[in-house]
Amino acid sequence: MSDEAPSHAVEGRPAGDLGRRITQRRTELGLSRQETAAQAGMAPAYLQYLEERPGADPGAGTLLRLAGVLRTTVWHLTGGDTELPPGLGRAARAPRFAELTEAECRALLATHGVGRLAVAADAGPVVLPVNYSVVDGAIVFRTEPGTVLAEADGRQVAFEVDRVDEAFSEGWSVLVRGPARAVTDPDETARLDDQAYSQPWVGGRRELWLRVEPVAVTGRRITV
Repeated sequence: MSDEAPSHAVEGRPAGDLGRRITQRRTELGLSRQETAAQAGMAPAYLQYLEERPGADPGAGTLLRLAGVLRTTVWHLTGGDTELPPGLGRAARAPRFAELTEAECRALLATHGVGRLAVAADAGPVVLPVNYSVVDGAIVFRTEPGTVLAEADGRQVAFEVDRVDEAFSEGWSVLVRGPARAVTDPDETARLDDQAYSQPWVGGRRELWLRVEPVAVTGRRITV
């Protein structure tokens, strides 16, 4: 397929697995569609087609150029690693390991997303993923009463979030420790409903808010 825009290219939201992955990755890197297309040697309209047209099937050369510009792999762009945990790649030739400052940790936490909550539940220690937000410096997330996550109320917990760049063997992780409590004040609940960014992927109302107050915040980063 050529890099010219097909006559049926459309405008709108990313569609199809490839389009969503391209759009997400260039957004993470702060690249516009025009910048990405220029660096990959293709017309912006063709990149728009790849992002917005379900079933777009570019050639291997196009995928390789895009993967290079987006600092990732063709395997990732095409969804080959969807069911695999991150970090399977080899370490870089000369990795650098550094401790993050608390300010750096809090800045990374504030990007929101999915983290893991560790809690000593009644049946024993568990670690579960949660969609979280940061409001007033605290980690907040929704759950349902009676769940294992709800057992975190009134207990000391640990919360971890990380990011792994498989293509470049780079990444970071942040660990937060502190008490968790259920939010019972109606005004605070309404404020969290209004200000929190992340919604639970599992769906449902999930009306119980839990709040983790950071007492210790540490992190580390591996770069090449």
